[in-house]
Amino acid sequence: MSRIKLIALDLDGTLLNEDSQVSEENRKAIAEARSQGVTVIVATGREVQTAKPYWQELSLESPMVTVNGSEVWKSSGELHMRQMLNIGTVMALHKIAIDEDCWFYGYTTEGMIDGDNWSRTTPESQWLKFCYSSENRNQLERVRAKAEEVGLFEITNSHSSNIELNPWGISKASGIREVCDLLALSMEEVMAVGDSLNDKAMLLEAGIGVAMGNAQDEVKQLANAVTGSNREDGVAQAIRRYVLEADK
Repeated sequence: MSRIKLIALDLDGTLLNEDSQVSEENRKAIAEARSQGVTVIVATGREVQTAKPYWQELSLESPMVTVNGSEVWKSSGELHMRQMLNIGTVMALHKIAIDEDCWFYGYTTEGMIDGDNWSRTTPESQWLKFCYSSENRNQLERVRAKAEEVGLFEITNSHSSNIELNPWGISKASGIREVCDLLALSMEEVMAVGDSLNDKAMLLEAGIGVAMGNAQDEVKQLANAVTGSNREDGVAQAIRRYVLEADK
C-alpha cells in the first residue's frame, strides 16, 4: 500500500483546468484515493469564500488550507488557525502600489480588496495576504524591492505576473503541517501537487512534491516529479502513479 496518506492539491493551474473546472478524470482519481482511505485536501492561494465551492463539489470533509496558509480550516465552516498582516504594514504596501502605479489586490477576512474597492478598508480590517500584479517585470522587481524594505514576508506568486505577500513563516507548507498535526500524520506521508511559487514550500516539504506540466520552470526544477498539465488531467495522473499504483 502507498505510504501517501494525504494529498494536498493547489486549485488554479493544478486541479482546475483553463475553464476553472475539475475534470472528470481528476474527480474519479480523487474519489478512488479517498475510497482507499487517503485524505484529499485543498491548499490554495484563494480565500475560503472562493475555494469552498470546489471543496463542496468534491464532497470533501477534510481540512482546507487557504490564502497560502494564512488560514487553516478544520472543515469549511470551522476555523483552526489564522495569521494576519499588520494593518500598518498593509498601508505601507498600499502606498508602494500607488507610488509605482501598480495594480494591487489582497484578501481580508471579509473577502477581496483591490484598487476598485480600497475604500472598504478600515483600521479594523483583518488582512491575510497582499498582492501586486503587473505584466511589466521591471515594475514588479521595483515593487518587490520596496516591499522588502517594509518588513519580512513570505514572498511568492501564483502567476509569473504577480507577487504575493503573506506573514513571515506562513505558507502552504505551514498550513499542511497544521493539517498533519490534526490528522496525526507526518509530512513524509503527504503528496503535494502545484504549479506556482506559492506551492514551492509544500512541494519541498512533502514526501512527494509533484509539479504540473504547466508549472513555472523553477517549480518543475525543485519538484520530485512532473506530471501532465492541467489540460491533461495532471492531478489524476499523479494520484494514479504515486498513490493508487505506487506498490503495484
